[in-house]
Amino acid sequence: MAYRCFNVEIADGVAHLQLKRADELNTMVPEFWRELPEIVNDIDANAKARVIVISSTGKHFSGGMDLSVFTSGQSNGTAAAASKEERGRTRANLRQGILDIQETFNCLERARMPVLMAIQGGCVGGAVDFASACDCRYATEDAFFVIQEINIGMTADVGTFPRLCKLMPEGMVKELAYAGRRMPAKKAMQAGLVNEVFATQDEMMKHVMALAKEIAEKSPLAVHGSKVMINYARDHSTADGLDYIAIWQAGMYNPETDMRESFVAKAEKRAPKFGDLLPYRKGLGAA
Repeated sequence: MAYRCFNVEIADGVAHLQLKRADELNTMVPEFWRELPEIVNDIDANAKARVIVISSTGKHFSGGMDLSVFTSGQSNGTAAAASKEERGRTRANLRQGILDIQETFNCLERARMPVLMAIQGGCVGGAVDFASACDCRYATEDAFFVIQEINIGMTADVGTFPRLCKLMPEGMVKELAYAGRRMPAKKAMQAGLVNEVFATQDEMMKHVMALAKEIAEKSPLAVHGSKVMINYARDHSTADGLDYIAIWQAGMYNPETDMRESFVAKAEKRAPKFGDLLPYRKGLGAA
């Protein structure tokens, strides 16, 4: 299937989503907000890959939200402001519209497989929300991050603050949010936002794709469980996290499958072969 904003390739257990509107700074046009969750949810629901890699083309990763989103009513802000309906109801509609947009990036966190992002040049505005929802981020030396919303008179609302505050020190997040300054890649790595910085985009992509293939060779169920547990631990107390992993292990752990295969493969001096996650059924009575 052809997409306006993405090229999609799936091979060897790795799904590579690449932003392809380089001439327009890969800004997030209305189609972007539909295409990303459509692609990610399809990969996840049908177990089409074991890892997702997101990268971009051109000088900048993404210039953030495209102005057409605001003028087309996709943000629901314009539509609500212009509405002559009762104010409380229009404000409730605006809230729902924002929640719908947030779902575009929530799908990355919900996906059963890890999502790795490779960033070059500018990662601006909504692109910071995008990046913060991924599992791991990698950047080139020329990359920078900007919470651009403050520079256009609004508060970031698609995920930057809830997620960034759990990736970086709060004071640094506040400085970026209040001043709208650029955070260069090396500083972002020191702060914990970026895992590693590379001299060139080619070097970065070689590293990220090699890492993705390495992860894809692991047990998909164990990787899925690790992602669920890490995200749960991030949002809950240690006691709650320990209790939840006990429940997970009681339900999903089966030493006769992937663990057995690991030991047998080691004894036979070969790489283990693990089964894919299963496609999952949606809704009651789904086939």
